[in-house]
Order: sequence, then structure tokens, then C-alpha cells
Amino acid sequence: MESLLSYLRAHPFLEGMSPRLTEIIVGCASNVKFDAGDFIFREGETANSFYLLRHGKVSLEVYAPEGGSVHIQTIGSGELLGWSWQFAPYTSHFDARAMEMTRAIQLDAKCIRQHCEKDYELGYEILKRFAHVIHSRFEAMRFQLIELQASRTY
Repeated sequence: MESLLSYLRAHPFLEGMSPRLTEIIVGCASNVKFDAGDFIFREGETANSFYLLRHGKVSLEVYAPEGGSVHIQTIGSGELLGWSWQFAPYTSHFDARAMEMTRAIQLDAKCIRQHCEKDYELGYEILKRFAHVIHSRFEAMRFQLIELQASRTY
């Protein structure tokens, strides 16, 4: 448990978070590993977890009926993966696939939501940090759509 707490404290997503809040989060955390090609989650599945990536790369993808999987963004070490767990109906909006062997800290979404409901300071810190992630993912998708449109125009 101590090494997990050390990983949490060192992860950029939780940087500057109070030790009290980090100690709450560690109770919802576990280490996980994904091999290259493994799907971490799929679009439409229940969003039960989110991940703090420690090592590796993950492709965020969306399925397009006319073209198959479309790569939206690559998420790497030190980044966060998964935000759909925060918003009902708690369904993943993308596919996430390991591009190489990936190690992460998996956080149980239900556990985190329960703690956030009881501890508003924790809830605010989590929401504040996720707002930045959500914004960057939408920006990546926007640029991907611009590229797609440009390629169809020429």
C-alpha cells in the first residue's frame, strides 16, 4: 500500500493535492498492467474505473462506421485516462487501447464517487483536475475533426 501511495503522490494529476486527500484515494487504487493491443475500455461500456498512467502509451479511439477506428489522441506516462465515470449514465465515450505494455494505477470510480459525495474538498479537487483533462480531450478531437474535414476537401 505504501508504494501505491508513493505512486499516487508522485503522479502529475495529483500533484499538489493534500496528503489527507491522497490517502483517501489510495483506498480506491490498485496497480494494473495491459499488454500491447489490450482494450482498457470500450465505447458504450460502463465506466467503472479511471487510470493514472505510469508507463506506456494508450490510443484513444472512436469508431466511425465508414472508416473503422479513428485515433483521437495518444495518452502516455504521467497522464490520466478515463473521465466518463463522473457523469451519469457512466458510459465510456471512447475506446482505449494499449499501444505498448502499459502500467497504471486503476481507480475504482464508485469508490471515488462515494468519497467525493462525503468529502466536498476531495470532490472539488477531483472535478477541478478533470476539467482540464476533459478540455484537452475535446481540443484533440476538434483538431482531429478539422484534419478529417481538410482531407475530404482536397
